[in-house]
Amino acid sequence: MPSSLIALERPAAGDAAGALVLLHGRGADEHDLFPLLDALDPERRLHGYTPRGPLALPPGGAHWYALGGIPTPTREHFVASFDALAAFLAALPYDRIVLGGFSQGCVMSYALSLGRGRPRPAALLAMSGFIPRVEGFELDLDSQFPPIAVVHGTYDPIISVDFAREARDLLAGAGADVTYREYPIEHWIDPQAIPLLRALVSA
Repeated sequence: MPSSLIALERPAAGDAAGALVLLHGRGADEHDLFPLLDALDPERRLHGYTPRGPLALPPGGAHWYALGGIPTPTREHFVASFDALAAFLAALPYDRIVLGGFSQGCVMSYALSLGRGRPRPAALLAMSGFIPRVEGFELDLDSQFPPIAVVHGTYDPIISVDFAREARDLLAGAGADVTYREYPIEHWIDPQAIPLLRALVSA
């Protein structure tokens, strides 16, 4: 596909009913969330993709942006990754796209799903991240929302659970259908969240 991003693909079992795109966190790569494609779409109804962040930064691995603070990604890197992901999604041959991500990937998923002028995905899976605050980036809180799942660890020392609660309150207050769960963990994806996320993917 025409894109500047490297990605792993997991084909659908038959004719794909759409795409499932999962974005990894800071310092990981396209292999990190690849097993989650089957966990969230066990019948392989969707064509799965896990793109790699375009930046190689210390301490290693791939990144979507340099750490500019929480919840304020560095604008230059954020915009470049946003544009690359927008092109990646636009090139997919599917009308129905479920988008999700973990940590930095969650931040980019929020941005691509809720940014002003962006098409809405079929569903948004927000795992352990925050809605970014970047100069020039605006949220669209007026258009119809997709179903949204927000999951986060209550004891997350990397990205405070307060950001998940803030996102829940903002989106629910704007009329979105938000499924929200906290788990007594730190900065990872609790396996107990999988059935909840899977329900949005298969809806």
